[in-house]
Amino acid sequence: MRFTALFAVASIAISSVAASPLSVNLDLGSLLGIDLTSSNNFGAPHAPWVPGSKPGWYFGNHPEQHRELTCLFGLICKILKLFPFALQCPVPPPPTPPPSDGYHQTFSNLTGATQAGDYLTFGLVDTVADCKAMCNSVAGCNFVNSYHDVNGKDGSTQLTCSLFSACHTSSDADNLGGQTQPDGSIDFITNSDGFCKDS
Repeated sequence: MRFTALFAVASIAISSVAASPLSVNLDLGSLLGIDLTSSNNFGAPHAPWVPGSKPGWYFGNHPEQHRELTCLFGLICKILKLFPFALQCPVPPPPTPPPSDGYHQTFSNLTGATQAGDYLTFGLVDTVADCKAMCNSVAGCNFVNSYHDVNGKDGSTQLTCSLFSACHTSSDADNLGGQTQPDGSIDFITNSDGFCKDS
């Protein structure tokens, strides 16, 4: 990733800016050893369909896999800002929220499960999505509580999925386990999440 060249550029650019920010007139190509301007197609002078062409840069989460390229992250992005005529690092878009599945979370990762008079049923599921699917198939279900009942349910490692007709908050998650099991162990609750239907 041309660390030595980048360090040299950083040192020169920072000292030049510190000395006189208005008189910075550096040649990025001679400093980096690569031309990242539009006149050189930003480091990739030959189009991808030209035999022997090579990419001019890399932008992504694995720069360690592309050491031969100018990787657009970290210090290089700060250096490139000093050269507005050169290739610039993209600003990642803000993360998009996942599409709604018809539920909103009312609590997460508690050590207590919901217990309330509007209880409908419960079972074991592999995923939270499976628990929500169960609620969708039970008439009157509006709330799911998924959790791990450690040492309970015959030692199952699956999620316990409890269904209720009304929505609940963390204040109703007061079932902390504590029941003695047939083998003498005591159960306890982990990873308790609550989800209420949107409608």
